[in-house]
Amino acid sequence: MGSLMRTIVGSMVGVLLVLALGAGVTAWKLDDKEGIAKRSWLHIDLYGDLPAYDPPAGLTGALGGGGQTLQDILTGLQMAAVDERIAGVVLQLSASHGAGAAKLQEIRQGVQGVRAAGKPVLAYADAIDLSVLFAAAACDSFYCPPAAYVQVLGLDRAVPHVKTALAKLGIEPQLSVIRDYKSAAQLVTRTDLTPEARRNAEALLGDRYAVMRAAIAAGRRVDEDTVEGWLEQALFTAPEARAAGLVDGLLYWDELTPRFTADAKKGPRLVTLARYADEDPDDLDLGGRKKIAVIHAQGNIGGRENGINPLLGLMMGHESITRELERARRDEDVVAIVLRVDSGGGESLASDLMGHKVEQVAREKPVVVSMVDVAASGGYMMSYRASRILADPLTVTGSIGSISGKFDMSGFNAKIGLNYSHVSVGPNATFLDDNRPFTPDEFARFDANHQADFQLWIEGVARARGLSVADVEGLAMGRVFSGGQAVANGLVDELGGLPEAVAAARRLAGVAEKERTGLWHLPEKQGLLGSLLGGDEEVGAAARWMLYRAVRQDLRQVRESLAGPTWHAIDPVYVDQP
Repeated sequence: MGSLMRTIVGSMVGVLLVLALGAGVTAWKLDDKEGIAKRSWLHIDLYGDLPAYDPPAGLTGALGGGGQTLQDILTGLQMAAVDERIAGVVLQLSASHGAGAAKLQEIRQGVQGVRAAGKPVLAYADAIDLSVLFAAAACDSFYCPPAAYVQVLGLDRAVPHVKTALAKLGIEPQLSVIRDYKSAAQLVTRTDLTPEARRNAEALLGDRYAVMRAAIAAGRRVDEDTVEGWLEQALFTAPEARAAGLVDGLLYWDELTPRFTADAKKGPRLVTLARYADEDPDDLDLGGRKKIAVIHAQGNIGGRENGINPLLGLMMGHESITRELERARRDEDVVAIVLRVDSGGGESLASDLMGHKVEQVAREKPVVVSMVDVAASGGYMMSYRASRILADPLTVTGSIGSISGKFDMSGFNAKIGLNYSHVSVGPNATFLDDNRPFTPDEFARFDANHQADFQLWIEGVARARGLSVADVEGLAMGRVFSGGQAVANGLVDELGGLPEAVAAARRLAGVAEKERTGLWHLPEKQGLLGSLLGGDEEVGAAARWMLYRAVRQDLRQVRESLAGPTWHAIDPVYVDQP
């Protein structure tokens, strides 16, 4: 009886919550649906986390951050370039953004598209680091307040090693690692990086540094030696930054906004990205009957369905991705597919299952992979069988390597007084038991099995990419490449972002140059109300995402309050992913 009453009360509360949310969302939509005036400016505020696409349950902006995704920004910039109502774009930047270098590069390309249409793009930031300067350099002009933090530092990646800590706890890693460059394993098996892994990290960071320095020099209209001088000085006051040419002027935000309206007595005609997202690209002649399906595959690979893990963040489920691939294959209006991959890997089997589906669908329709910030390890495994692969110059890819094994917890268990009594039937019942180490024979068998599985991957890459097995083995060993390095080594076909991937998909599908095609983004966005009505699984995903974003935002604010502007200088450099 008590259980029944709890169910009834819970259902009533749920209904009231949904009704309240529905009324609030509806009122907000009605209030926000006022038409966009001519000579308006699109305002993009790049702050907080920036996923490539909406996470499960569509809660990007529910808590913390700017609420937008990379795809929201790219679509907004594409529309602004052709929308006669939009006079220009103001890009508000923050050193607290969560965008990786490749995402920033795609935003830069979108900004350049707006400028090519004859519309100005202004950048504004109250804290400037190397990544902010990289993004702002694509704009016509760049402003900051008179008291802005300006810290232009080089790139660094600190790799934590916990081998000694694990030993003190009595925990012994027993891992089969393929191979010397797979630096993720070195976090627990070594107290420093191998020479191979260090060289790989230096090459990757060096390539990224060169691309960013050249782009900043070109955008700020100085030579690269001048940019190097900025990096050597590192710290600037805002007036010093202006005198050196890092920024064009010193203005508070309220002093800048009058530039966005013809009538100083009225408020600025700024249109937020969230409001602009309500506009239909088809109304601007950006669509067509034929469609390119853009399937977004992001997060750590694991499990069946896309979701959120409080510790790992976004999760990519293999059934979620294969279902969308099959949906696009069956749709008669879809002539080609672009698979947007933003993942550092995860489960080997799930990665292979998605790669198999890519290969299967590509027999009927072109499948073009577009790599975002990272498409490495399992992210590359799911990609290599596509019809064509594109990566940004700053994408991190490759990492054709593998880690498998267990952690022997017997020493730790003994320290805390924990022991087990086993009842086993049949041979090898405790083979993978973490309360004892492998015997030498067991580890040899385990390692041989792991090596055999990896060899299948090597042979598959060689076959799909038209390389010899020896060539792929030389590129494997866990080595990580930038997009440019991957093209040079034959792992990727060409450099480019989403527009170039769509163009490649159109060519492979035989679409005439002047024929328009629309973009169909998958998975389709549900919105908050739709997510709450989608069943217990969706509600759970929504709740987990809200909690995750709240914790991330709280940690970000704590770090900033403790470290001050120093934290703004840290750049997220992804060298390797497990």
